[in-house]
Amino acid sequence: MHIRAERDDLADVLSRAARAVGTRSPIDALQGVLCEVVGKKISVTGSDLEMTVRTSLEVEVKEEGTVLIPARLAAEAVRKLPPGAVTMKTDDSEVEITGHGPSIRLRQLNVDDYPHIETSDDAAGSEIAGKELVDAINQVVIAASGDDARPMLTGVKVEPIEGGFRMAATDSYRLAVRDLLGSDLPVGGLIPARGLKEIGRTVTDDKIRLSVGTRMATVSSERGSLTVRLIEATFPNYQQLLPDSYPNSLTVKKGDLLSAIDRASLVAEDHIPVRLDVGDNGVTVSVTRQEVGGTSERVEGSFSGEPFQIAFNPRYLADGISAVDDDEIVLDAQDGHKAGILRGANTPGFTYLLMPVRI
Repeated sequence: MHIRAERDDLADVLSRAARAVGTRSPIDALQGVLCEVVGKKISVTGSDLEMTVRTSLEVEVKEEGTVLIPARLAAEAVRKLPPGAVTMKTDDSEVEITGHGPSIRLRQLNVDDYPHIETSDDAAGSEIAGKELVDAINQVVIAASGDDARPMLTGVKVEPIEGGFRMAATDSYRLAVRDLLGSDLPVGGLIPARGLKEIGRTVTDDKIRLSVGTRMATVSSERGSLTVRLIEATFPNYQQLLPDSYPNSLTVKKGDLLSAIDRASLVAEDHIPVRLDVGDNGVTVSVTRQEVGGTSERVEGSFSGEPFQIAFNPRYLADGISAVDDDEIVLDAQDGHKAGILRGANTPGFTYLLMPVRI
C-alpha cells in the first residue's frame, strides 16, 4: 500500500475510526484500524465488535493494498507531522508515515487476525437532519446509566410514534424523553448510549440516515457509518411515570435558575440536595451544609397551584435545566414528594423527569 493525502484529511478519517477501538480488547487486532486502499480512496474501519466506525477518503493512490495499524498511534502520528501532504506506505512488517521531513515508522498488526465485522441486518431507516438528531441525542443521553451491571439502563430506547420517533433514557433517578417528528422510523430498539454519543464526533453531516434492524442500529452519511449492536434487554415502562397533568407549575428564566443552581452547588456538591421553595412569584433556591455553611437565592417567575418544597440532586437538576432548549424553564410537580418535570415553556418535545431527594 502506498498513498499520498493531505495531513489534516488523513488524520481526520484515522481518528474518527479510532474512536470505536477499545483500549482493553483481548484481541490484539482490534487495537488497530483496518486501512483498505482500492481505486482512488482509502477506507478505514475501527471496531470493538460492539461499535464499528467506517470512514473513507479520496487520496492519491500509488499502490493498492490492505494494512492493519495501531489505531490511536497512527492518528496521532499523522496529526503531529508538519502541515501539507503526507505519504503512507508499507513494507513487509512496517508502515512508514512521512511528511515534509519527519518520518515515523509503525509496526503493522496481523491483518489476517482482524475479525469479520457484520454491519447490516436488513435494517429499516429514516433520513433526518444531522444537527437535529445529535442535539436530541445530547438531551437524552445525560439520563442513561453508566452501570454495566444494569445493561437495560445504559441504552436509549428508540421507538416509532405517530409522525416520527421517540428517544428515552433513564438511570432510575431521572428520565429524559425527546420526540422527533417528521422522520418516520419503522422499527425501534434499545441502542447503547455510548454509541449514540459518538455520532456527533464521527459521522454526523447535514443529512444522516438512522436505521434499526433486529440486532444492530446504523447511522450513515457521506462521512461514513457508525454501527452499534442493540442491547438485548427490556427497557423500563417509563410511560407510567408521566401523568397527563400536574396541579403545580413554575415558569422561570432558564439562565437565572441555572446560575442559582450553579452557585448553590458550590456549597452542596453532589451529595447534598438543593432545596426549592416554590410559590407565588418564583422560587427560592437554598442549600445548607453543616460543616461549610449555606446559601439562599430568590429567582423570580410565575407560579400556579399550591406552594410546595422539593429537593433535588444538584448535578442531576443542572443537567436537566441545561438540556432544555428554551429561554424559559417550566417545573411541573404534584407535590414535594413525587417526581418533578422540567420542560421548555415554548419548545415542546423534550421532557426531563427527576426524582426528589428526601430532606
